[in-house]
Amino acid sequence: MRSCPPGWATDLAILEHTGSAIEDHGDHVVVRSPDHPDFHWGNFVVVTDDDAVDDAERWVGAFRAAFPHVGWVAVGLPRMPVDPGRWNGLGLDLVLDEVLVTETLPRRTPVPEGYGVRPLDGGDWEQDLARAVAANGQTDEHDPTEFERFARAQVGARRDLCARGAGAWFGAFRGEVLVADLGIVRCGRTARYQDVSTDEAHRGRGLASHLLGVAARWAADGGCDRWVIVTGASNPAGRVYRSLGFEPGTAAVQAYRKPPR
Repeated sequence: MRSCPPGWATDLAILEHTGSAIEDHGDHVVVRSPDHPDFHWGNFVVVTDDDAVDDAERWVGAFRAAFPHVGWVAVGLPRMPVDPGRWNGLGLDLVLDEVLVTETLPRRTPVPEGYGVRPLDGGDWEQDLARAVAANGQTDEHDPTEFERFARAQVGARRDLCARGAGAWFGAFRGEVLVADLGIVRCGRTARYQDVSTDEAHRGRGLASHLLGVAARWAADGGCDRWVIVTGASNPAGRVYRSLGFEPGTAAVQAYRKPPR
């Protein structure tokens, strides 16, 4: 298998941590998550040949051959195609993600006044699930029943990662109410952040910055010396991450078509 840029490489490492099968086909990888059949980005294809990124028909065909009975199409790309129209013409949207990397321990900012920070435990996970379900309810991005089933499976996988010491999830609390959280997973000597989230009413107070530093220290204590975070190219949170020492790496692209509702 050709080497993947850090965004996709850490994605694949985390999926392996949580039981997914990674099939190497030389110029592409097929990822299967039999325990999570509703997880679109757990059952997908990643193109590893830079020179073949524009061959949209080929890669949609490879996805269909691997997953003939699903309603979505999900293909990971190592760069933005030269001709996005070839993908758009097949009904797929292209989403550019910014991959930020640092080999310097991200600095830890002070915890904002009035908040407590700790690893998620016990009933905290149910709050984490409820926040995800509520966020999807606001956007109506995914079918509510399917999304709750998916989100519950994700919480179970995260708890297992934490129990095995491969990852950790940290939350910021106002009293006993979870208002911000994130995860981090060790992928060899690289640590990959997961799902940085702050409730709207608590944004702009430095909670995410503090949690990023807490998680970075946890990973460093476990032997990591590189940190990777992935965010939407237009997400203003990227400015926060760069202020903590992260620098742009090789971007990642998702080619995706939703299943019919």
